[in-house]
Amino acid sequence: MSTTVILDTLWVILAAILVFFMNLGFAAVESGFARQKNAVNILSKNFIVFAVSSLGFLVLGWGLMFGDGNGFVGLQGLFMASGADNSPATGELYKGVYSAISWAGVPFWAKFFFQLVFCGTAATIVSGAVAERIKYISFIVFSLFLTMLVYPIVGHWIWGGGFLAKLGMLDFAGGTVVHSVGGWAALSGVIILGPRVGKYTKDGKINPIPGHNLSLATIGAFVLWLGWFGFNPGSTMAADPTAISHILVTTNTAGIIAVLTSTATAWIVIGKPDLGMSINGLLAGLVAITPCCAYVSVTSSIIIGAVAGILVVLSVMFFDRRKLDDPVGALSVHLVHGVLGTLCIGLFAQNGIAGVTTPDGLFFGGGLSLLKSQALGVVSVGAFVFAASSIIWLAIKATIGLRVTVKEEIEGLDIGEHGQQCYAEFVSIDYTNAAEKPEEETVAPSAPAVVPMEQAVPTEIVHVPESTPGFKLTKVEIITKQNKFESLKNAMDKIGITGMTVTNVLGYGAQGGHTEYYRGVEFETNLLPKVKVEIVVSKVPVRLVIETAKKVLYTGNIGDGKIFVYNVENAIKVRTGEEGYDALQDVE
Repeated sequence: MSTTVILDTLWVILAAILVFFMNLGFAAVESGFARQKNAVNILSKNFIVFAVSSLGFLVLGWGLMFGDGNGFVGLQGLFMASGADNSPATGELYKGVYSAISWAGVPFWAKFFFQLVFCGTAATIVSGAVAERIKYISFIVFSLFLTMLVYPIVGHWIWGGGFLAKLGMLDFAGGTVVHSVGGWAALSGVIILGPRVGKYTKDGKINPIPGHNLSLATIGAFVLWLGWFGFNPGSTMAADPTAISHILVTTNTAGIIAVLTSTATAWIVIGKPDLGMSINGLLAGLVAITPCCAYVSVTSSIIIGAVAGILVVLSVMFFDRRKLDDPVGALSVHLVHGVLGTLCIGLFAQNGIAGVTTPDGLFFGGGLSLLKSQALGVVSVGAFVFAASSIIWLAIKATIGLRVTVKEEIEGLDIGEHGQQCYAEFVSIDYTNAAEKPEEETVAPSAPAVVPMEQAVPTEIVHVPESTPGFKLTKVEIITKQNKFESLKNAMDKIGITGMTVTNVLGYGAQGGHTEYYRGVEFETNLLPKVKVEIVVSKVPVRLVIETAKKVLYTGNIGDGKIFVYNVENAIKVRTGEEGYDALQDVE
């Protein structure tokens, strides 16, 4: 084996390892952007999806993608990938088998593993978009079909010598093959699944559902940033110093410019430099440059990154307004910018810019020819992947079901799907009130009935005579489930309570606990997360507070909560020294 083949192989393997490491980045970003009650579920999906995609790609996907066949699908070497060690040296062994990949002068299994980690990335993209409400087994089944059938067919069209390649479409590192495929599959899943409970109210309001750990999301973004230095330059599949160096710089430049423009856009539109938008800005810039990184100049990469950073912020807000609930922004990052980057080839491509021969794009004298090929590829891939994914999603929904029950979603998929918590004894408030009802399959038969808000509390504030200093003070303490807090707070607002103290607590009572598992060992957890709301009243009747709370919290099931009433001897406002009723003037 020649020195060239050895160096090429080491480079391809190193790049593949960096792309594999991106699985950690996706897991960290997605779990950080999700609520803590779903962290185990997100991490587990990201962990298992690579195993599932690896198996599907080995058994069938590789052959469908790179096997010789027709313009739509590979037909040779379909089952259990295998081949010669070095294509150029043993090209005759590839004749009629995998000729589309024979240009790469590295051993067969180096090619296979590099393409395998790309396949796994496409399925991981879907995970974040359908997070916090999909059944674990349903996601596994979908991932298998996506990576074994859908992804390889599109890959054959573009990288396997299929009809789009013959029509002149270019995609250097997978803006369409990887990112758009994952994005289109995610879009169909988001539509069919519907939004999370509590994300959108009946009157059209968008409720923010913050992720639980932006530190973790930021770490994940840095891991992905690092992995992209294997994702894009590694697609040379050869240790070509000129191409690798150029691609490294265009990749990084688009990413850093997108960080700046997304931060600035969020600052202008939202009013604050939102960290989540900055993270998505980085990823959007990296996705946008992926298909064109070897075909455009560094200057062009600045423009592409700048546009990506602005577009991702507007895109996130657009999907939210359309009630397409994407917890991590995967649609905006991967679908929108996979398309953007693919079209940018038709605009910014320059022949020989990194030692790669390509047609020139529109802005460099090439006319519309390349742009038309890119647009045709975008439309063809979008139509096929969206339709095929929808069929798979709907088939899963009709057989094993697609979405967890409302009760399980509210309580968290970690306990319901896995019997585990990611953070022992760590709780946070959950916002799930005023939701549009999900589809019928999501409704658990045993789910308790919830009293509608309009029936739960008076529609007008009850007016009572003004009290005098020394009027009796009473503290009402309410302990209930976390997901009831927003309903309770809104009800209290309606009767004139504008101040309260809220504490996350752990409770133990008749409701009992739940079983958890750690390293296969079963144990009982009796302390359950609750929220404690403390209200001191004087003007508003205590009985009104109690009855309002009862109506909001009542389901008839164990765990509805308890209400305690205490006499308060005095209240002192520290700032002014006022006491008694006067100290509550800005509370009630």
